[in-house]
Amino acid sequence: MKKINVGILGAAGYTGGELIRLLINHPNAAITFAHSRSQSGKPLQSVHADLIGEPEMNFTDSFSLDSIDVLFLCLGHGESRTFLECTKLPDTLRIIDLTTDFRHHASNQFQSETFVYGLPELNRDRIKNARFVANPGCFATAIQLGLLPLAKAGKLSSIHTTGITGSTGAGQSLSASTHFSWRSNNIQAYKTLEHQHGQEIRESLLQLSGQESLELNFVPWRGDFTRGIFISSTIDCDLSAETLNNLYLDHYNTHPFTHVSSEPIFLKQVVNTNKALVQLEKVGSKLVVHTVIDNLLKGASGQAVQNMNLLFGLPETSGLQLKASYF
Repeated sequence: MKKINVGILGAAGYTGGELIRLLINHPNAAITFAHSRSQSGKPLQSVHADLIGEPEMNFTDSFSLDSIDVLFLCLGHGESRTFLECTKLPDTLRIIDLTTDFRHHASNQFQSETFVYGLPELNRDRIKNARFVANPGCFATAIQLGLLPLAKAGKLSSIHTTGITGSTGAGQSLSASTHFSWRSNNIQAYKTLEHQHGQEIRESLLQLSGQESLELNFVPWRGDFTRGIFISSTIDCDLSAETLNNLYLDHYNTHPFTHVSSEPIFLKQVVNTNKALVQLEKVGSKLVVHTVIDNLLKGASGQAVQNMNLLFGLPETSGLQLKASYF
């Protein structure tokens, strides 16, 4: 089939770099331009050193949307909406936005189009027929994948969730808490019960359950590692362990990247992949759901490519059959 011509805005950041890494090896995609205002004219490998030896391409500050089929927006939060409002879009152009700008029901409209929330395990059929997709947040992806089967079964009311993420989750811009000297041998809770991904998590779970309200208590943590997210969600549950296991296996049976494990899970199983692993622990009347993902792949750029595959009728796994960096 004809190659999908791709443009990336904000290609110098972590998510832009991971998109480049995935797309240069994608069998059905070709990168037309990689945009960066700050790095314009420089080779890609001057920022993304892992691209040394790959086809030569420079960052650019000028581009034509008429030359591409899909545009990935890897801009700062708030910048995607500003860009789209100031830009004339070709009628056939598809958009995949990796910011928070269009993820929520109250803000997912742009002109006459609706951004579809891009969690394939929730909205796969809607994504296939969409023009614009809002890629989910990393914490939101991990938490939702651990809870979607329970939401569908109407077994959620009050959720207590903790999650720890690597330093790449904070983006490439430096701050006091992203320096090696701060992160090394250190962890910290932050945005307790007020994390920005809470709203999209509640909206997705309510969409699937049909409930009117849901209590989510989320405490995120900064970890002393570079990439990955580990989530543990605790709920009251009257279902047996066997019933729960079957519920999860049935829900994810047709989804190629989310797997239910009967053994304890850990980050090294998913780092550098688009996989999500889910493990259930039933203790008395309590259920604890553990989930692990790579925050830059299933939590960002990998899921964005998965959504591109769905938009263009490709197998979801195209360009995403990656081995974990286990050792």
